[in-house]
Amino acid sequence: MAKRTTNLHRKLIAAAQSLRDQTSELTFAEPVTHVYNPLVYAWDAHTAYLESANPNGITTLFMGMNPGPWGMAQTGVPFGEIDAVKTWLGIDKNVGKPPTEHPKRLIEGFKCSRSEVSGRRLWGLFRDRFGESDHFFQSHFVTNFCPLVFMEASARNRTPDKLPKEERLLLDRICLEHLTKVIEILKPEFLVGVGAYAEKQFQEATSAMETTITTTRILHPSPASPAANRDWQGTATKQLVEAGIWS
Repeated sequence: MAKRTTNLHRKLIAAAQSLRDQTSELTFAEPVTHVYNPLVYAWDAHTAYLESANPNGITTLFMGMNPGPWGMAQTGVPFGEIDAVKTWLGIDKNVGKPPTEHPKRLIEGFKCSRSEVSGRRLWGLFRDRFGESDHFFQSHFVTNFCPLVFMEASARNRTPDKLPKEERLLLDRICLEHLTKVIEILKPEFLVGVGAYAEKQFQEATSAMETTITTTRILHPSPASPAANRDWQGTATKQLVEAGIWS
């Protein structure tokens, strides 16, 4: 079904443009050697994703920490595992390259053959629950707190919470400003952090807002978590039911 760009979509896109431009100006010291910003080189795919949001607002907003190397780093979509984005979300756009690539973390866009387990699990949960992506987006949406990918010389991923305090505080300020805008635009009733870090950022963003939004979290689907490797889908579903979000 063709998507229609509405005023809500234009607001989301403008907020993402501001986030893209502000984070692109930041610099990071070693051990970070490479920084990717998919909002720059995968912008077309990201805007196509933003246009999936219900123009009348949503009930539940999910949020992760930052892009994974085989997910949003390749597709520009939060938790954007290649197959899920192409076959379930129906997004397949040309993706460019970051200015400087790590030879072990090349950006191949939708031609990438690697699969991000976290994204496969998260979008797989929604596919099994809702069947069609349009049904999911009627009341739900997924975002990321930080749009940047950080890598060390070894190609090891470095998460935003491990950055030096000075770098982290500046980045957090920009990302919190964007998150606040997204919440104001989408007007969700429930905020679901995918992991404890995301839940904490939701709490920070809403602490100064006059709101009655319920904030909770689900277990992060990362394969690095032993708990996530034991029926993650069942655990996440149980958490959402207990939070009163799903029946």
